[in-house]
Amino acid sequence: MSAATDDGNGWIDGFCWLYCGRQWTRVLWIGPARVAGAQAPMYACGPCIHELQERVWQYLLSKDRPGSSAQPSEATAVGQPTSGRRTVKHRGQSRFLRRG
Repeated sequence: MSAATDDGNGWIDGFCWLYCGRQWTRVLWIGPARVAGAQAPMYACGPCIHELQERVWQYLLSKDRPGSSAQPSEATAVGQPTSGRRTVKHRGQSRFLRRG
């Protein structure tokens, strides 16, 4: 099932905090984001929620695969780099989130 703005959930207009980075769209609260002891409400648009669901299912199904010899660590499974250097490209920090 895919997230849609007419699914009865509390969609609002706002910024998508996930993959697309859209600055004004319909978004749904997906939980708190926590960093360095601080917390903020995290929102995502329908397509990004769908992508997140796909990634979670891929992870869950890979854990159930019989005979899999090497399972990624929990840090790797949630997209954290395993070494000191970054392994993915990130968009520049938006003005919305930039510290003054």
